[in-house]
Amino acid sequence: MQHVPHDLPAWVAELTDPRRARTLDELADRLVPLAEHAIDVSRRLQGLLAELNEPFKRESLYERVERLKARVDEAFGEVSAEITASGRERRDRIRAACEESAAAAVRPDAMSPPPDVVRWAGELRARLEDEVGPLITRQEHAVAERVEARSATALDEATQVMLARVEELAKAITDLIHEVLPLAREGLALAGRISALSGRCRSHGRGPIPPELGEEAATAAGAFDEAVGRLELEWSALGARCATVRAALRAAEETAFSQVTNAMAYCVEELAPSHVAALGDAEARAMSLLRELTGAPPPPA
Repeated sequence: MQHVPHDLPAWVAELTDPRRARTLDELADRLVPLAEHAIDVSRRLQGLLAELNEPFKRESLYERVERLKARVDEAFGEVSAEITASGRERRDRIRAACEESAAAAVRPDAMSPPPDVVRWAGELRARLEDEVGPLITRQEHAVAERVEARSATALDEATQVMLARVEELAKAITDLIHEVLPLAREGLALAGRISALSGRCRSHGRGPIPPELGEEAATAAGAFDEAVGRLELEWSALGARCATVRAALRAAEETAFSQVTNAMAYCVEELAPSHVAALGDAEARAMSLLRELTGAPPPPA
């Protein structure tokens, strides 16, 4: 569908365009909004340039790196909790097997466990604590340390990649700011010239507009149309550019975080078989102690 421009009513220009003023008062009054508009759009443009530059200041970069580290620490905490949970599950299984053996050794009509059951149950708890518990604890620590080391290496690498991308983006934004900032300054300078022209018109008193002031006002109005049109277009484009930069920075941070969490996941996957085997060995040791103290026969081969 073809775009149809929406023109304002003709009387708007009749009442606001400095080139259509008939008296000095009218000309002075019509020049003031032009200066105010030029100032407004120039300030808005400068504000967007400052917003574009904000994420690349040293404090912002530091916060971005610290935020990544905090997220990685949180993810590592979740992995550590899973490792601890696997060890706790084995301890619970061992404890349940011991309690079941102790309960089976007590006659249903007995008021209390026999002395020999109390003796071997106490000895079993002590030996499990001395001989089996440390095996599980050492295994938990060993896996956690391996994952932590892998995540630390991945974090260093991901941080370097992220900072390199941010630096590359910062250079492009710096070039853009150096290109656009003079336009905003030109807008402010034009506003100053228009304000000064309005003041000179008032100083001439009332009555018809002298030809030289009328010609200068027409030139200023033409310069305003051109400059403000350029500034408005640049402001609109910068708004979209700000959104793109914010999205790019978020993407760089998310990619870095994913790189580290993927390294963690791969490390856990690699260590899982040996971890399960080590916990199985600890459980087997516990069951061997249980048989040794209770005199129970070994499980069938």
